[in-house]
Amino acid sequence: MVINNVLFIQEIKFISANIFLILMILSQLTGCTVIPGQHMRAFSTQSSVEMPTQEDNETILKRLNIQTINAQLIVNMEKDINNRSLGPDNVANHYFDYRIGSKTIKGTPEKEPYDQYRVGPRDILNITVWGHPELTIPAGEFRSAETAGNVVGEDGTFFYPYAGVIQAAGRTVEEIRAELTRKLSKYIENVQLDVRVAGYRSQRVYVVGEVAQPGIHLVKDIPLTVLEAINSAGGVKPEADLRNITLTRDNKTYSINLLSLYEGGDIKQNVLLRHGDVLNVPDNVLNKVFVLGETTLGRGFGVRPRSVIMNKARMTLTEALAEGGGFDQETSDAARIFVFRSALGRSAIFHLDAKSPDALILADRFPLQPRDVVFVDRAEGIRWNQIIAQIQPTVDLLNLFDGSLRVQPFRTLP
Repeated sequence: MVINNVLFIQEIKFISANIFLILMILSQLTGCTVIPGQHMRAFSTQSSVEMPTQEDNETILKRLNIQTINAQLIVNMEKDINNRSLGPDNVANHYFDYRIGSKTIKGTPEKEPYDQYRVGPRDILNITVWGHPELTIPAGEFRSAETAGNVVGEDGTFFYPYAGVIQAAGRTVEEIRAELTRKLSKYIENVQLDVRVAGYRSQRVYVVGEVAQPGIHLVKDIPLTVLEAINSAGGVKPEADLRNITLTRDNKTYSINLLSLYEGGDIKQNVLLRHGDVLNVPDNVLNKVFVLGETTLGRGFGVRPRSVIMNKARMTLTEALAEGGGFDQETSDAARIFVFRSALGRSAIFHLDAKSPDALILADRFPLQPRDVVFVDRAEGIRWNQIIAQIQPTVDLLNLFDGSLRVQPFRTLP
């Protein structure tokens, strides 16, 4: 009887030690948060770490308040015109400069009145003197008007019989015709002549970037605008960023919003181009959002989180969730959807409770900004199951000593 009591007491102590060891493991797992994946703390009202953010034009570190996406927040945001796609100070209009460090001038160059085409070096002039074929280089079947014309030299002049050296660069064809008429009148009575540009070669505009056919475009007698230059280059590619087209002129770079021209009718964006201008159409690789967490696209081995390109740099929270595959109905907590934002150095965190599907109406009126991170948190029960899954091997190991495979030497008494 005494032996049985001693065995019983030892067994109780052994089981107690096992239970204590299990509790220690659980406390270590929960204390150190050694739980696979990411999750936000329950009922958090602030960020868990300090974030850099700008206040009064100064970057400070602070814990951010988590703002709830509700009807009042949507109303307040829609009061600001810059939260709309065509708002002049929409974040997407400035994010290109912010990320690459460009120093573009927001706005277009001062509007210049259209002037007639002025001849330059390397242009080819075709001059016809009526009634005097000896003064006209004829163009024929095997000789084009360009090869039969007078080439303006690098010094801006050309030679013409009886008239001598004529200054052409910087002058219109009417001004050149007037000087030729005056000089030839000394030798020819009632001079009638015509001057036209047979080859435009002196003035060039460069169109580069995300257009179908980047290259050099010649400025001719018909005015060349931004819209005409892009259309002449075959139009923009699907990956072009229409908001942040840059025009470099006279050591200054201007930002042109072609989207405002296409959709808002802002004709000021259709700048008249001139010699030496460089028109660059950048790509929209910076205009993307990231959808992370418990979505259907995140399920399974080898499936990666989704980065979504914003079409014309505009997208709502509902659209981003749909592009990311939607909630995983088995593992996600729809009541804990977060948007992390750091655009232009102004950090913010937003929370959406979408446990009820009608909250997605609010999400569809919540505009995202470039580089926003949408995070769908994991359900609490799923995290508890992960804890159990981690400690189960340890429990099984302990059962080897006090379970069905009892180790007899531990219970042998003299």
